[in-house]
Amino acid sequence: MRRPFWRTKPIQTAASNMGLHRVLGPWQLVALGVGVTVGAGLFSMTGVAAGQYAGPAVTLSFIIAAIACAFAGLCYAELAGMIPEAGSAYTYAYTSMGEGIAWIIGWDLILEYTVNASTVASSWSGYFGTLLHQIGIPLDPRLLAPTGASIMMPDGQFVRAWFNAPAVFIIFAVTGLLMYGTRGSSKINMAIVALKLLIIGSVTVICLPHIKSANLHPFIPTNTGQFGAFGPSGVMRAAGLIFFAYIGFDIVSTAAQDSHNPQRNIPLSILGSLVLAALIYAIFSFVIVGVVNYRTMLHDPNPVATVLHSLHIPWFSALITFGIALGYISVIYGLLMGQSRICLSMAKDGLLPSLFEKLNERSKTPWSSHILTAVVASILAACLPIDILGKMTSIGTLLAFIIVCFGVMFLRLRQPNAVRRFRTPGGPFLVPILGILSCGTVMLAMDLMTWVRLALWLLIGLGVYACYGLHHSRLKHKQH
Repeated sequence: MRRPFWRTKPIQTAASNMGLHRVLGPWQLVALGVGVTVGAGLFSMTGVAAGQYAGPAVTLSFIIAAIACAFAGLCYAELAGMIPEAGSAYTYAYTSMGEGIAWIIGWDLILEYTVNASTVASSWSGYFGTLLHQIGIPLDPRLLAPTGASIMMPDGQFVRAWFNAPAVFIIFAVTGLLMYGTRGSSKINMAIVALKLLIIGSVTVICLPHIKSANLHPFIPTNTGQFGAFGPSGVMRAAGLIFFAYIGFDIVSTAAQDSHNPQRNIPLSILGSLVLAALIYAIFSFVIVGVVNYRTMLHDPNPVATVLHSLHIPWFSALITFGIALGYISVIYGLLMGQSRICLSMAKDGLLPSLFEKLNERSKTPWSSHILTAVVASILAACLPIDILGKMTSIGTLLAFIIVCFGVMFLRLRQPNAVRRFRTPGGPFLVPILGILSCGTVMLAMDLMTWVRLALWLLIGLGVYACYGLHHSRLKHKQH
C-alpha cells in the first residue's frame, strides 16, 4: 500500500470537463465565499470575544485572525491558479503529496462540510423558532432541540426533546434549491448575500450615532493578571476564538468546475471574499462595542439583539432577526454545494463509488450526492448538540488548511517551473510555514475529545480507502 499511497496526479494546465455547467463568474464566486464566511461568527461570537477576552480591542482580534487566515488563503490562491479543478484541498493534495494524503483530506472535507452544514442548520433553527413565536405561531419546544436534550415546557416541566425539526427542514429546502440548477440557485444565493450585507450595513448606519467614546476607553483593557483575560494576551486569545469566524472562504475553490476561467477567477475570489469578510467583521465589531459596553456582553451569544434592544427599536430588531435567519441560508447553500463537489471529484478519481459522479440530465447537478448529504446532515442536525458539531467543523477545516500549506511547499520543490498564475509572497516557505503555525496553534488548543473524534473518523476513512479506493483508483489503472 505504501507506493500507491504516494502516487500523484499530473497537474492539469486546463480545467477538465466534469459535466457541470460553467456559469459562475467572479461576483458569484465572491458571493459564495462571503455567504459562507459571514455568518454565525459575526452575529454570535463578537460579544463573547469582547466580554471575556479583548474588550473594545476585539476589532484588532478580528484583524489579527484575518491575517492568520490570509496565510492559508494565499496558499489556496496559488494552488487554485495552478490547478483549475474542483475538489479544493483534496485535488491540491493529490497533485502535490499523493493519493493517500488526498484521500485523508477528502474524507476530512466530507466531515467538515457535512457537519458544518448541520451546525449552521441547528443555529438557524433557533432564529426560525423565535420568528414564528413573534408572529404568534409557537412550535413545540421538543421540536427545537437535539434528540434527548433536556428542555423546559411552557408549564415549567422539564422533558426530553424529540429532534430539531426546523434544522431538518432547512437542509432539505436548500438541497432542493441546489438540485434546481447552479445558474438559478447562484442567482438566489447572490440575492440572499446582498440582503445579508444590507442588514449589516443598516445596523451599522443606525448604530453609528449611538457610539459612546466611554465604551471604547480603554481600547485595550488592563490585563487582570491571568493570561488571556484582557491586555495584549486577551487580544490574542480572542483572535484564536474568532479564527473560526473566517472559516468558509475555502469553499470557493470547490467551484472550479462551475466557473468561467477558474485559473483567474478562483484565486481572485478567494482573496476577495476573505478581504471583504475581514472589513465587515472589523467595522461591525467596532460598532457593537461602541454602542454597548463590553462588560455587559460577558456571556452574550446574541450581541446584535442586545445592541438593538438598547436602542429601543423593537420593529427593527424583529426585521434583523428575519434577515439573519435568511442570511444563514447562504451559508448552508455554500457548504452543501462544496460537499457535493468534493464527492464528485473523488468519484471521478475512482476513490468513491460512481453513484457520486452521476449528474441529472436537466440541471447538470449531482443529485445523488446532494440527496445523500442532505440525509446525513439532517440526521446530525436533528440529533447532536451544536457545540460538538461546531468543534468537529473547526478541527476538520484547520487540518485542510495545513495540508494546503504543505502542498504549496511540495509543488514549489518538485515542480518549480510549473505555470503559476499567482505566487505566495516571500518565497516558497514563508507564507506556508506561517499558515501551518497559525492553524496548528489553534488546533492544539482544542479539547481531547474533539481530537479523538477526528482520529476515529480518519481511521474509518483509511479503512474505506484500503477496502475500496485503493483498488478502484483510476490513476492506478492508468499507470498500469
